[in-house]
Amino acid sequence: MLKVTDLRKEFAAVVAVDGVSFEAGNGEVFGLIGPNGAGKTTTIRMILNILVPDGGTVTYDGRGFSDEVRNHIGYLPEERGLYRKSKLLDTIVYFAGLRGMKRAAAKTEALRWLGRFSLEAYRDRKVEELSKGNQQKVQFICAIIHDPSIVILDEPFSGLDPVNQIVFKDIFHELRAAGKTVIFSTHQMDQAEKLSDTLCLINRGRVVLGGTVRDVKRRYGTNSLHVEFSGDGAFMSALPGVRRALLYANAAELELETGATIQTMIGAMNGRIAITKFELVEPSLQSIFIQTVGDSNAAAPPAEAA
Repeated sequence: MLKVTDLRKEFAAVVAVDGVSFEAGNGEVFGLIGPNGAGKTTTIRMILNILVPDGGTVTYDGRGFSDEVRNHIGYLPEERGLYRKSKLLDTIVYFAGLRGMKRAAAKTEALRWLGRFSLEAYRDRKVEELSKGNQQKVQFICAIIHDPSIVILDEPFSGLDPVNQIVFKDIFHELRAAGKTVIFSTHQMDQAEKLSDTLCLINRGRVVLGGTVRDVKRRYGTNSLHVEFSGDGAFMSALPGVRRALLYANAAELELETGATIQTMIGAMNGRIAITKFELVEPSLQSIFIQTVGDSNAAAPPAEAA
């Protein structure tokens, strides 16, 4: 189990992380979520001992960070960390060697993972010749090839198309089933909602909410109306009984006031749009995020370290 307690990090006059605490257990996918500049990457760097915290502790099954612990961690940074002039297979084998793998075993595993990501034909290509998405896949392979017990992924879906996002999601489930602790940061709430067992929302360096996805959604009630339609739905946010509205091109999520009913809402919409689907649902993590963080982050200076 990874346990983070009261982490704090300050850069000059900016407090990037302020008393962050959470736990992530074995066989669990943990989502570290928040807006850009919230302190997610700084928190991850302190967990990995890349940055030394000004306060607080990080323990792995009750132990502090050490070289032994480091070799049981797989890390995918948000920034590209690959040698651009190196060939794919050589790059993966090199990073595996840094984690103690023998060359023969590393090459076998590298080829297996390249096959999993449909990159076999690129094994002798240079990293710089790949697309951003394919570079992300190679970096992911480098993070997990040594079979780590803790996998930490900073914005893992960056640059991936929908097909490869599904491949990543499948691997997340496999890692969980194998008893790994998977921690990933994201500001994409749909990914966090679909993948996380538990999550922690950070804003301006502080924990705003946390718990299982189910508990977080129950905490914010179930009076949310999802509508799919054609036409101009801009008027929905001003309807009586609507507390908050998330509007998209052909869909809307409406948080209703107490006492508002589906029948009343649909009646007010009929004749103004063509409704194709509607249902009363739990609030999405996206709507909870906006409700919790709102516009408070817009004018604030970023908390992340450069």
